[in-house]
Amino acid sequence: MPQPAFAGQLPAVGSPAPQLRYVKNDRTEAKLSDHLGSVVVVIMFPSVDTGVCATETRTFNQRATGLGAKVLSISADLPFALNRFCAAEGIANVETGSDFRYRDADAWGTRIADGPMAGVLGRVTFVVDKAGVVRYCEVTPELGSEPGYDAALNAAKGLL
Repeated sequence: MPQPAFAGQLPAVGSPAPQLRYVKNDRTEAKLSDHLGSVVVVIMFPSVDTGVCATETRTFNQRATGLGAKVLSISADLPFALNRFCAAEGIANVETGSDFRYRDADAWGTRIADGPMAGVLGRVTFVVDKAGVVRYCEVTPELGSEPGYDAALNAAKGLL
């Protein structure tokens, strides 16, 4: 399935990262700005209850070990689903977040506009530098495609 049209405009590389508030899997609230001073890989996707999204989260979790950057995954999943997934999969190196309350992903332009996946997030990977500036963005050509892990992680490493 090709990547569906997004409802908004993605932030340009070199621009300040938009606000991003989210609810963590323990139901506490957090925001991207809590991570200022750290390089953050932000992965956005539809749901951890799909095969590719689960694989993406597991892969970033494994490859983030010793990375020196934080990995934040944002989806439309409820915190209960995120908690269940993280516990079952041993996810310890990725902070999961739900966009259900704030819908700040709209400011990132990643919400799918129409069709059967309307309302969830598309598969987009960003790297945000220590000052909160977007330094990398990848939109997968197919919603069911995994992102370019090496490209995103190398972009993050280059900012450390």
